[in-house]
Amino acid sequence: MADDRHGENGENGNSNQSNRSGTAVVVGAGVGGLATAVGLRRAGWSVRVLEGRTALERYGTAFGIHPSAQSAMDRLGLGGALRARALPYRRAHVRRPDGRVLAALPLERVERKAGRPELLVARPHLIDALLAELGRLTDPRTLDADLVVGADGINSAVRTAHFGTRSGVRTIGTVAWIGIAGFETGIHGETWGDGRFFGMTPVEPGRTNWYAAVPGATTADELRAAFEGWHDPVPRVLAETDPATWIRYQMRHLHPALPSFVTAGRIALVGDAAHAMTPNLGQGACTALLDAEALTRAVAAHGRTGLPAALRAYDAERRRSAQRVALGSRTLHRFVTTRRPALRDALISLLPA
Repeated sequence: MADDRHGENGENGNSNQSNRSGTAVVVGAGVGGLATAVGLRRAGWSVRVLEGRTALERYGTAFGIHPSAQSAMDRLGLGGALRARALPYRRAHVRRPDGRVLAALPLERVERKAGRPELLVARPHLIDALLAELGRLTDPRTLDADLVVGADGINSAVRTAHFGTRSGVRTIGTVAWIGIAGFETGIHGETWGDGRFFGMTPVEPGRTNWYAAVPGATTADELRAAFEGWHDPVPRVLAETDPATWIRYQMRHLHPALPSFVTAGRIALVGDAAHAMTPNLGQGACTALLDAEALTRAVAAHGRTGLPAALRAYDAERRRSAQRVALGSRTLHRFVTTRRPALRDALISLLPA
């Protein structure tokens, strides 16, 4: 449990501080939930984190942290911890299965515009950096608090209980796989084929993060067969990594979009609980971090007595932006997995290579 009941003004605080700080329960200990708890705690709030799982997910996938999300982490006081374990992501391409380069991913343009590169960080490192700011977690029996934050993922119990079931989980018919290869491939980006794709990114020295999506592939043998004959090192990545370490899941998203991320003047959703999206844009962790920073900034500005106004400000800042990203990611998935790759490749080849 992260519990800072007295703020920064001594054991009992002062009257102004007590009027501005309150109690919060954050449901879910993923990236969005932990970042929200850190931000609220830094604002002087007493924070409890509920997590139903007995162990947090620390599997070694890589998160892409875009410059805007890096700035959010800086404002949360977490930028140094992120950069200590992250790698810059500067060069990657989109390829055909035969290895021909179709286009460059716009990483250099992102860096020029933002003045800093996109970063890649292993999930365990990011989770541990957040936990270091909070200490231990607990599982209290009630949600008795001034503020309740639903950060409990795509199957959010908080969303179902307080926002109803009109917006729900939808599958898109594609099976996704992720894993870590124990060597550096030297080739990064994505390869797009007929209804399927394969991606590789750096994650840490001596290892490569990989991911793949294939409609209907439910076994390791089927996955390997789907990429047989593709350019090196795609078959080698699959041949030389242990399928027991791979993670398989159905790609899903939240549909239709929620009309609000907040309700009842004290309930707010962040991350996948609010706007679960397909992973094609690599923005899931980024949007969760941006949610966390915006929510905690609004709460700090308005204080406990102004909590309804704080939640309205948070919703106004984040909902449409996050939902645009979710729509863009779903649209990109359709484009990447088209069964008419010749037309798609012709369009992509018009971009800078």
